[in-house]
Amino acid sequence: MALLSKKDANLIKDPLADNNPITIQVLGICSALAITAELKASVVMAISVLFVLGVGNVVISLIRNMIPSKIRIIVQLVVVASLVIIVDQVLKAFAYELSKTLSVFVGLIITNCIIMGRFEAFALGNGPWRSFLDGIGNALGYGVILVIVGFFRELLGSGTLFGIKVLGDPVTKTGLYSIGYENNGFMIIPPAALIVVGIIIWVQRSRNRALIEEA
Repeated sequence: MALLSKKDANLIKDPLADNNPITIQVLGICSALAITAELKASVVMAISVLFVLGVGNVVISLIRNMIPSKIRIIVQLVVVASLVIIVDQVLKAFAYELSKTLSVFVGLIITNCIIMGRFEAFALGNGPWRSFLDGIGNALGYGVILVIVGFFRELLGSGTLFGIKVLGDPVTKTGLYSIGYENNGFMIIPPAALIVVGIIIWVQRSRNRALIEEA
């Protein structure tokens, strides 16, 4: 017997493609602009959101029948803030330099529209298992875009990946730099993230024209 039913599997697969939270729902754009100049920061943010959204969805689902409707947003904020504090403390303990780079943006996970949207739209109306799958699916969909954007921005903007020089040394002119290649400084500033996300959206809609909105 399959581990997941088709309906449950779609909770993970749909956000990865045709219902992606960034490219289709246009949520979480701020972090895509702010922290994707480096691939490492993109990966860490993606993992952080995966933890917060996966666990948060389960917690909200478990207590959904005990939450008074008038204070449900406050309860959701308390849950996500507690999980973000855990993420922040883990980063400070095991990746202090990176935690300083991401400090403000990790805190802003609390107001990430994707997280609050899944709490409100899914976890409040479904059981823990399906809520967990929904959280993982949407977090993976968000993370995939962050990693793609971070990959191209760091590679083309700095000639590195995870801080490792993969195109050669621009100072001593080795590798690609020996034949005249130069880093594109535009790629490491925030507007470049919009361009990369725009290209991803264009590719997505080219392969699935049903996603193109009618004028």
